[in-house]
Amino acid sequence: MTASFTPRGATLKSRMAPVGAIAVVGVLLLTGCGDQTDKATGGSNSNSAPLFNQLPKEIQSAKVIKVGSDINYPPVEFKKNGQVMGIDPDIADALGKQLGVKFEFNNGTFDTLLSGLRSKRYDIAMSAMTDNKGRQEGVDPDTGKKAGEGVDFVDYFTAGVSIYTKKGANSAIKTWDDLCGKKIVVQRGTVSHDLAKSQSKTCQKNGKGKISVEAFGNDTEAQTRLRGGGAVAGSSDFPVAAYAVKTSGGGKDFELVGDQVEAAPYGIAVAKKNTQLRDALKQALALIIANGEYDKIIAKWGVKDGAVTKAIINGGK
Repeated sequence: MTASFTPRGATLKSRMAPVGAIAVVGVLLLTGCGDQTDKATGGSNSNSAPLFNQLPKEIQSAKVIKVGSDINYPPVEFKKNGQVMGIDPDIADALGKQLGVKFEFNNGTFDTLLSGLRSKRYDIAMSAMTDNKGRQEGVDPDTGKKAGEGVDFVDYFTAGVSIYTKKGANSAIKTWDDLCGKKIVVQRGTVSHDLAKSQSKTCQKNGKGKISVEAFGNDTEAQTRLRGGGAVAGSSDFPVAAYAVKTSGGGKDFELVGDQVEAAPYGIAVAKKNTQLRDALKQALALIIANGEYDKIIAKWGVKDGAVTKAIINGGK
């Protein structure tokens, strides 16, 4: 898929700066890196994996990393014929080969994943989760106040937010400003949700009427609402919106409008105290970037514009 990123004031985040990962690998090899279980993905259960010894002892013993994920966000993670698939599971599988453990995906609603991580229900959260300062610091996006312990992120992809409408129904909508006085559907707790609420305040300030924001537990529910005429537009991360446009109704239901905004990294969320696991994941990501496995996965899902070239911790702003 191709994408254009258009600034929206000072909120646009730049993509990862290209840097070589080959040199990193030499160093790494010398140093050694309610819910239901839906899928275990990953490499061998042997300590012969290059980074097995970099993992915390309890994960070495279990040979499993428990992943909290909202498995209803195609093409990032979704179910098909009972199997979990998508960008995130494929990347997790490649990481598992370097770490010598399996990644076990457990389904949960998106807005409960970080609390599940904090309560140790999961070892990590991997679910198209945008890395930003608020999540790093545990700040509530609505109140701006501390709401809990923050998390660290290992950044592995970059995506912006897109608006989509029923096909041919709302040609006047091109930007977020065009949504003033109208209704939009989003997934609860996402960047699209935060952006819609923020834009609504801007609309009111400018005397254009607030945006009516209806939030759902998953993106599929939001799409169903829009398809049925319950709103004039929906918003989600670009890969997800583009996938919905391509596949829903055989490509006849929706269309993308305007440009992608708010480009920012997706991150694997890890508890602040679990620095050993965080660092092992970073090293594993650096290895699959260097050996070409990462690029193969990104190409498979047609999202090359979102690829990163370096493993970074807490790159979100």
